[in-house]
Amino acid sequence: MPFAVQIARQGGPEEMKLVELPVGAPGPGEVRIRHHAIGLNFIDVYQRSGLYPLPVPLTLGMEGAGVIEAVGEGVTHLRAGDRAAYASNPPGSYSQVRVLPALAVCKLPDGIDFDTGAAMMLKGLTVQYLLRRTLPAEGLQPGDFVLWHAAAGGVGLIACQWARALGYRLIATAGSEKKCALALANGAQAAINYRADDFVERVQEITGGAGVKVVYDSVGKDTWEGSLQCLRPFGLMASFGNASGAVPPFAPGVLAAKCLYVTRATLFTHIATRERCQAMADDLFAVVESGQVKIHIDQRFALADVQAAHRALEARQTTGSTILTV
Repeated sequence: MPFAVQIARQGGPEEMKLVELPVGAPGPGEVRIRHHAIGLNFIDVYQRSGLYPLPVPLTLGMEGAGVIEAVGEGVTHLRAGDRAAYASNPPGSYSQVRVLPALAVCKLPDGIDFDTGAAMMLKGLTVQYLLRRTLPAEGLQPGDFVLWHAAAGGVGLIACQWARALGYRLIATAGSEKKCALALANGAQAAINYRADDFVERVQEITGGAGVKVVYDSVGKDTWEGSLQCLRPFGLMASFGNASGAVPPFAPGVLAAKCLYVTRATLFTHIATRERCQAMADDLFAVVESGQVKIHIDQRFALADVQAAHRALEARQTTGSTILTV
């Protein structure tokens, strides 16, 4: 039987065990895929720890790439033998073989290899819906400033490059000078080491006191208040993660002085239909194949070493994307 990484209860990395799991035939609207590479993401940590509670036993993982082995009734956009990649619910990509809904599984262009496909789908589609669909009331135009936290990670480095391609001036934050240099090398207009500098003060300096139109924030609790201070009037606070913990409840009155907008964005709402998911993936594939966005895979771990991969991710020891090899 094929192997998969499963947890029997929520907790630390030590709860992840490599087990043998039977994999059956795909049902209506499903496909069976044999993975060649698997993406690692912070949402995996949230699900493993219980921050996002899910029933157990649970096979983790939301992102992967491989070859379609079989398709179920009603699946018309894929067939056995196709190269494919996905970011999809339910979890289960930490596996050699799995069955999953076909809706968010996309045929992988010949010019994109499996490692890149596994590293780019969840992260790249996240950047797509943020920069292209999650916009302030006044919109974004070339030359506008945006603030992006954790910009040296897998999502952040894609965002730096894609924002540059769109003409936006992205201000990056990261936790070291090395990570700041990485963000700058990938297209950030400016980078702030939040361990050494007050990012609110630096954003005001960089923007001449005007502030930014939008903050894209996957950090959560630790950056929330400062991010609101960085926004210009009618600006948008786009929260899409909780790496430092969940944002605590707040009174809407804190938004009043500058008429700010707030959204808690999620990828899986955006890719809930086959048509929208494919359109977003086509946009992502185009910027990657054009060379405007390069997917940085800076760490590789064997599937059996997934505990070490999670520890490195949680300790902020990674840059760019991380994949698990099968």
